[in-house]
Amino acid sequence: MNLSTLTAEYMLFAPEIVLALGAMGLLMLGVFVRDQDKAAAFVAPLTAGLLVAAALVAAFMVPGEGGQAFSGAFVFDPLALFAKVAIFGAAAIALLFAVPYLKAERLAKFEYFVLIALAALGMSMMVSANDLISMYMGVELQSLALYVLAAFNRDSLRASEAGLKYFVLGALSSGLLLYGASLVYGFTGATGFNEIAIASASGEVSIGLLFGLVFMICGLAFKVSAAPFHMWTPDVYEGSPTPVTAFFATAPKLAAIVLLARILLEPFGAMTDQWQQVITAIAILSMAVGAFGALTQNNIKRLMAYSSIGNMGYALVAIAAGTATGLWALLAFMILYIISLIAAFGVMLSMRTSEGMVEQVEDLAGLAQSRPGLAWTMTGAMFSIGGLPFLVGFFGKLFILYAALQAGLVFLPIALVLFSVVAAYYYLRIVRVMWFSDPVVTFIGPSATTAVITNVAGIATAALVIVAPVLFYLAQNSGFGPL
Repeated sequence: MNLSTLTAEYMLFAPEIVLALGAMGLLMLGVFVRDQDKAAAFVAPLTAGLLVAAALVAAFMVPGEGGQAFSGAFVFDPLALFAKVAIFGAAAIALLFAVPYLKAERLAKFEYFVLIALAALGMSMMVSANDLISMYMGVELQSLALYVLAAFNRDSLRASEAGLKYFVLGALSSGLLLYGASLVYGFTGATGFNEIAIASASGEVSIGLLFGLVFMICGLAFKVSAAPFHMWTPDVYEGSPTPVTAFFATAPKLAAIVLLARILLEPFGAMTDQWQQVITAIAILSMAVGAFGALTQNNIKRLMAYSSIGNMGYALVAIAAGTATGLWALLAFMILYIISLIAAFGVMLSMRTSEGMVEQVEDLAGLAQSRPGLAWTMTGAMFSIGGLPFLVGFFGKLFILYAALQAGLVFLPIALVLFSVVAAYYYLRIVRVMWFSDPVVTFIGPSATTAVITNVAGIATAALVIVAPVLFYLAQNSGFGPL
């Protein structure tokens, strides 16, 4: 390998290099600043800048034609570019949400922001993985950072319990993923996605390869909290600090669902008839658990956990289509869903009284009277996540329906619509409490940063309807070739 070839490969890996070196530098900076509060105050904006810089490097400095690096283990293509920019953006917003919260809760430590950067690094590797080994490295780098973030509030019993549950069940899912990868390697003789694609397309599919694929699907289903691998989600969402929950609900979900789509559509694209049945079952079960599980929840973070399970079921419908249309419908849906989540979690981070944070649905009572701006934002977010017409979330689901119908999966769109109707009840319940109940608590005004991000995201849930076709066009051009 000559110098020019090595340089070209490292240019494809430039966003990851920026994140890795930046995270190590920020870690050293935080260690050498003795005052903990000052260290956090220094590292927080620098980490946000680092994430923005990584997104800019991915968008403008990586060669436009993309390519593969490290003997095909790493790929940079339009799909990876689209996902990386979205992941870095979501991580930066979650970080900005965390700064005032951590300060108010006396949890401000510079390690929090370094962990966000390292988790984003793992996610970036996940969406560019083109080999079983690089895939597993990315998943574990992300997961280890997330385990620590879940239990970041060490003085809280709920947070410690959430971190422990996430770690134990996450280790189980990693074992399933690794066992599946070992079976795939054993029955194909390769770890690279390109070689696996050739092996899976040649001749009759072996039962061992199929078992390996199912184990890998189960491992990644845990990462996106799809049923029946969702058991960690409600407890971790409820127990983790609220900005950590906001982070869990956005960037990691996008990274995991893109990785799952890449694995199924690229190396195992020739086995669509086999894995489509598994994805269909998981999608229907996820939509059912998400729709019915949230009906009895009073804690808004647990409710959003079940909402997340249901929405990942909708995303899996797009993957089950097994087509290029399904892929870009998935990408568009995830971006619009994340925008709605940012608005919702911004309101949840504004639910602070003089005695501390509150999390019950009934605490939102009368919000339209006390803080009409927040009430309008939460209303837009709930309607959008629920898929009610003429907000951005509606169009995300509409294109998933189109992709599934185009693929001939008539029963999946029917299930999606039916479960969406059930789920609409608990979104409308939140809206009813805000607009038709008398106030029970008085919220302290949110920080300027939280207020700006929340208001912009709230407006975006309606305003982006105008530019939705542009997003769909960008998503449509983010595939990795003909399927």
